[in-house]
Amino acid sequence: MLLILGSIIVTASVLGGYVLAHGELAALWQPFEIIIIGGAALGAFIISNPPKVMLKVFKALPALFVGSQFNRLLFMDLLTLLFDLFDKARKSGVMSIEADVDDPEGSEIFNRYPAIMRLPHIRDYITDYLRIVSAGNMAPHELEGLMDMEIETRMAELEKPADAVNKVADALPGFGIVAAVLGIVITMKSLGGPPEELGVHVAAALVGTFFGILAAYGFVGPTAHALHHIAAAEIKAYECIKVSILATMGGLAPQLAIEFGRKALNSDVRPTFQELNDYVRSR
Repeated sequence: MLLILGSIIVTASVLGGYVLAHGELAALWQPFEIIIIGGAALGAFIISNPPKVMLKVFKALPALFVGSQFNRLLFMDLLTLLFDLFDKARKSGVMSIEADVDDPEGSEIFNRYPAIMRLPHIRDYITDYLRIVSAGNMAPHELEGLMDMEIETRMAELEKPADAVNKVADALPGFGIVAAVLGIVITMKSLGGPPEELGVHVAAALVGTFFGILAAYGFVGPTAHALHHIAAAEIKAYECIKVSILATMGGLAPQLAIEFGRKALNSDVRPTFQELNDYVRSR
């Protein structure tokens, strides 16, 4: 939704100011310039990225319209799931959750939280490290190092779509200049013709530069930054899980362990202590 709102504001501001300055919108309609810039940008995108990254870019774009799924409610589900697992391990022994982490699809605890089950990377991060904890042969600082390494790897993966889009944004002004140069070539070819014809060709060349710069800084660049924010929101989930598991390994009660996880969240998605406590009791 914010993507649509921001795009409307950018378009209305630029074109509205242009019209108010007595510009003619028809002069900006230069389809061949758009073909040059858009086609070159698409080609560069294909050349510079493997198919896997391109697929991730197109899969990530819908999140720009609906927002990140890592919201307050999902984090409350995540923390409550961790509480249930920690509480079971504390009451019945850490081996009691072995069946849950080995087969989360068949686990009563995991199936209470379908939102988490729809996030396989998050689910597997929980089960993998609780499996290690249940084995009981790794020190907390060793486990923390391993968890940090996986978080760094996951962050690098999540940022690849944003980096790919950002590279396109960086290239668009250059492609705008390419379109402008080609327009000037056409203009030079028309020297000696009617002055009004030369004016049309020069205007078309300048419009190419305009489109390249506007697309880069008004649309594609901000899209890349939005993808970075979405990636960072997911990483917070891993950090939340990490500190919660390390806290329970340190002997803290389940309620205190998930409090560590709650504190790891950003303030805009962090539930209050009482809000989380009530939610845990209700589930």
